[in-house]
Amino acid sequence: MDRGAIAHMPDSRYCYCIEPGRFLFRLQTGRDDLIDVKLHAQDKYLPVRFVDTRTVTQMHRVAQDDCHDYYEAELTIDVVCLRYFFQLTDKAGNVQYYSNCRFLPEAPQDIDRMYDLPQNLREVERFIVPQWAKNKIVYQVFPSRFATSQNVDPKLWYKAPIRHDTDLKGDLKGITAHLDHLVDLGVDILYMTPIFRSNSTHKYDTIDYYTIDPSFGTTEDLIDLVEKAHALGLRVILDGVFNHTAPEFFAFKDLEDNWEDTPYRDWYYTDGKPKRPRIPLKKPNYKCFSYFGGMPKVNLENQETARYFIDVALYWLRTAKIDGWRLDVGDEVSHYFWRKFRTAVKAEFPEALIVGEVWHYAADFLQGDTWDSVMNYPFLNAAMDLVAEGTLPASGFLNELGFLRGNLNHACHSLLWNLLGSHDTPRALHRCGGDKRKLKLMAALQLLLPGMPFIYYGDEVGLTGGRDPDCRRGMLWDQEKQDKDLLQYYRRLIRLRKALPFLTQDPPQEVIADDETGLISLHWPTHTVLFHSHPTPLPLPRYAGLQDELTEDPFPGTLDAYQAVVLKIR
Repeated sequence: MDRGAIAHMPDSRYCYCIEPGRFLFRLQTGRDDLIDVKLHAQDKYLPVRFVDTRTVTQMHRVAQDDCHDYYEAELTIDVVCLRYFFQLTDKAGNVQYYSNCRFLPEAPQDIDRMYDLPQNLREVERFIVPQWAKNKIVYQVFPSRFATSQNVDPKLWYKAPIRHDTDLKGDLKGITAHLDHLVDLGVDILYMTPIFRSNSTHKYDTIDYYTIDPSFGTTEDLIDLVEKAHALGLRVILDGVFNHTAPEFFAFKDLEDNWEDTPYRDWYYTDGKPKRPRIPLKKPNYKCFSYFGGMPKVNLENQETARYFIDVALYWLRTAKIDGWRLDVGDEVSHYFWRKFRTAVKAEFPEALIVGEVWHYAADFLQGDTWDSVMNYPFLNAAMDLVAEGTLPASGFLNELGFLRGNLNHACHSLLWNLLGSHDTPRALHRCGGDKRKLKLMAALQLLLPGMPFIYYGDEVGLTGGRDPDCRRGMLWDQEKQDKDLLQYYRRLIRLRKALPFLTQDPPQEVIADDETGLISLHWPTHTVLFHSHPTPLPLPRYAGLQDELTEDPFPGTLDAYQAVVLKIR
């Protein structure tokens, strides 16, 4: 028995409330090390000599990664406090007991040597997320490049490659006029990168958080966009840049102009009067985003500063009736601030969605006290490595997803923003070397698996582009420039996702990865989903003649290179 791989802590990652009276227990073990795991539990305050409350519950393996298995069990309880431990059996038949982070040769009898679960405390700390957002599809728009209500020379609009300062005159009215594209595609949520006053095209250096950038329109234009989106069944998420501001932001400007008398000295992290560097990425004498002097970092530990940015978030929730915030560079802001932020937002808008930008595993932000979800860059990396780069085997892809499944709270699983690209990355099609078969397969992985698929504008019509800023080209509105076959494929995937809810709501009965053939197969009672990540056709005669619900044709018995199918078994 690999005791070093076994782990359980009585905290919100391994033992937590699903709903009042219902709790989940999780145990990490070595991969393929154990053959049986049981959960023993009993009431803390009722001695077994008077009332025998002891129970034994079978635990089941729910996920694997490269090194570990993850076992889970759920219990319905009504106690003041529960005590529990685990019974472990390895392949050789050896039995050990794991209790209070200790291994024991026999089941513990002393309740003080067991794990402790105060029921009320955990129910109060339950991770509550907006149910409306579960498994919904997000569509990201870069406002300055998505659509315009003005006359723009097509040669300029379709310029490629494109520069940071290229002005395509994208605006909110243009987005509003093209909401029908989102509805026709089948997405559920419109997410826009920053729209507040700024001197850049990307608007991540905000000057005024209470003013829509004049190039985009007005507050009334935003209100109109949100109202029309809601009428069409679309939700709207805005981008909150609360980690840093522009140097022209009133507080930082006052630091520069009135250093001796400024009331905003504690709004930033400065070593004396701010001095903007003239050389890009030369470290200034104040903290900023990525050593870029044009984005000074705000001190959100200062109560006045924190209150200002929380008020900004509440203002737009109230004024424009938006449905939530995506938080830029969220992992570089303290949990302390985000707890205050969540408390304030959820107190008034409990259904608002709060999503943090983070490029790595972020369990510490997904405990129920800060964010509802994150941009799931681990999914992007796994999909790219499997399909675009061909460096990750089929089992490796499942292991990457298994790690997240085995370590994150269940509440956020269906809210993870599973992206293939964004305004910060090369376009998915670009990373695929222009091979649209690969893009289609990655889109299928996105849209046929649980989570919130995140579509970067234009991917669905074949828009490409390299690293930032080239990934921010003008949307392909010219019908002659759109890839109609790709667009239809995205529509079919989305339609199928919504027509077959078990794809995202019910765990498959069996999951198989074949590294030799590059085949991942997921099996439900009525359907089998196949993902083929290799560049050569794969004969599968046992499935020949079954209806492929993705193409709406009988499956010919051979999977093409980089193909996904959804086969109806019965």
